Amino acid sequence: MAGAATRHAAAAWLGAALLLAAGCSFGDEPAADESEGTAARVVDGDTLALEDGRRVRLVQIDAPEVPERECHGADSAADLLSLVPEGTDVRLVRDPGLNDVDRFGRLLRYVFVGERNVNLELVRLGAAAPYFFGGGRGRYAVRLLDAAEEAQDRGAGLWSACPGTVLHPGRTLATGPERL
Repeated sequence: MAGAATRHAAAAWLGAALLLAAGCSFGDEPAADESEGTAARVVDGDTLALEDGRRVRLVQIDAPEVPERECHGADSAADLLSLVPEGTDVRLVRDPGLNDVDRFGRLLRYVFVGERNVNLELVRLGAAAPYFFGGGRGRYAVRLLDAAEEAQDRGAGLWSACPGTVLHPGRTLATGPERL
């Protein structure tokens, strides 16, 4: 009997060791597709710089560009800053069905502050629109599209500030030049 108990205990330890080696966790540790960070600054309406030097491009959305002075670009960046002020702790969630990084080396992530999905909130505010690079639709694609249609119907953010802007998730957002 003692031999069987020893074999079962050894098998249990071996199983636990294999799970840990494969990246599984048993406690409150983040899953392999999640990490944490602290916001250092907002780069533009869809990009954050973290205190540890990582740059994060909010995945599945596109916001007007600030350097090109696109319509609503500065406002979109301000909206992201209001959701993720400097020093805010964020949770970064990778969508395993999408690319891990973009061509600039930025992490492609959903950003959460507490339970709030910042990517989705920016679309709700009309600060960004869904953008499904290469046609890839992630875990929040339907919610992002619904939020964009609702924001468009309400005339929220860029949808009223930038006449002629078209919701086309397969293309980058084109809001036109900023009106001075």
